[in-house]
Amino acid sequence: MAWNEPGGGGNQHDPWSSGGRRNGGGGGGNNNQGPPDLDEALKKFQDKLNRMLGGRRGKRGGGGSGGGGGKGQRNVFALPGLLIIVALAIWAASGFYLVDQSERGVVLRFGKFQDVVTPGLHWNPPLIDDVRMVNVTRVRSISQTQSMLTQDENIVGVEISAQYQVADPKNFVLSVRDPELSLENALDSALRHVVGGTQMIDILTSGREILGSSVTSRLQSYLDNYGTGIRLQTLNVESTAPPDAVQDAFDDVIRAREDRQRTINQAMAYANAIIPAAQGQAQRLLEQGQGYRESVVAKAQGAANRFNSLLTEYKDAPQVMRDRLYLDAVSEVMSKTNKVLMSAGESGNGPVMYMPLDQLRGSGSRQAQGVDGANSGALDPQLLESIGEEASSSSSANSTRSGNGIRREGR
Repeated sequence: MAWNEPGGGGNQHDPWSSGGRRNGGGGGGNNNQGPPDLDEALKKFQDKLNRMLGGRRGKRGGGGSGGGGGKGQRNVFALPGLLIIVALAIWAASGFYLVDQSERGVVLRFGKFQDVVTPGLHWNPPLIDDVRMVNVTRVRSISQTQSMLTQDENIVGVEISAQYQVADPKNFVLSVRDPELSLENALDSALRHVVGGTQMIDILTSGREILGSSVTSRLQSYLDNYGTGIRLQTLNVESTAPPDAVQDAFDDVIRAREDRQRTINQAMAYANAIIPAAQGQAQRLLEQGQGYRESVVAKAQGAANRFNSLLTEYKDAPQVMRDRLYLDAVSEVMSKTNKVLMSAGESGNGPVMYMPLDQLRGSGSRQAQGVDGANSGALDPQLLESIGEEASSSSSANSTRSGNGIRREGR
């Protein structure tokens, strides 16, 4: 049987009724049938919350048929307390933060330095501590281009760049208001100080490296005195140039200086090539002179020893040595002349034939200049005939002479 059929009597139950109470029951039954009452459910929830927060529930009094249950006294601090607890939880949770490996955290408590935290998970009370993150591994850079006056009162333009890192996070955050602006001002000051004490020609040519090192040391000292917490890594002088109005004239000066240096280098190369050759030639002449001196001395000593030996032999046999010396002298003298000494024979009347071979060779070579090689060695018949006539005349002349004297023939 359905719960709402007629004739159900008091056994019918309303499933939507609160607590499933029967009709006609004691304690003020509810005959209204319908969905659950939201107000009553909210009140139940508040009662439970009050019990959790220490509130008291009101006692229900028994009433008649028209009397309902009594309401408990509500705690007015329950909801604010709950809000405070939630706010505290949110505040505590917001105090957790993570520091990266490349960063350091500078903790300020009510604006005063407290600590420098390392990488990892940390907690600080929000609104009380202020944590400022500083990257200490990133290399930062700054560059400037300035025109300034040199020691010799010339204007030069210098472009310079610097790379730096944060070495002390505390000083970087607290010591100066704007560390990068302080770095720019310090770089400008150091650069002008160094350039103001240097000649323009040194800045534009060979003094750029010295300029960079001087500016680096001076700038680092400035940063340390300011307490910026910055450490320089490198400083490069990118370019140095004179003003545009004198750029062409300065280029001419640079080219002339380069030509001068090139000429000097060529002269040095020539000197390096000539001087060793001259030194070698001088050494060779010295060695030749030394050898000539030794050879002359040796020949003189040999001649002296030979003379002493001949003197000793001459003392032993004077006549033999005279004849020997005479023959040696005659042999030496006659070997250098074209005269020929010939003996006439034992009887002295026989014909003497002389063949001038040296003249034959000379005339044969002169005739060979205009003929073929096959006929170059042939003798001239006229020359042979003249030689025969000369031989016959010489034999007739010898027959008229008497004795076995020696005759000299000249050519």
